[in-house]
Amino acid sequence: MGLFDALLGNAGEMSNEEATEELATILGADEQIELAYKLIRDMIVLTDRRLILIDKQGMTGKKVEYRSVPFKSITMYTVETTGHFDLDAELKLWISGQSEPIALEFNGKTNVYAMQGLLAAKIAGK
Repeated sequence: MGLFDALLGNAGEMSNEEATEELATILGADEQIELAYKLIRDMIVLTDRRLILIDKQGMTGKKVEYRSVPFKSITMYTVETTGHFDLDAELKLWISGQSEPIALEFNGKTNVYAMQGLLAAKIAGK
């Protein structure tokens, strides 16, 4: 992920090993990370059980909010791919009990098709 993408607020892919090491304390027993994205300090992680949104707060990033969303709570999603002039991809998630979607942006190098395929399998069934 380049500095330009970080300044624009676009998340880029990170390795599952790096994400597993960073999240070892909050992952459940035998929970496996399937896809992970990083935006400066924040992370978006899809495991075999849930979506985890990590928001590191403050100057030092010591205060961290972990938002855990079970896949069964996601009622709908949209994936918008990059275009000629729009260089970022976008994911919107509608969560049961919330009226507004969670909107996440990704840089143009992110494989949104892999993310869409994983979400389809987890949300729409196998």
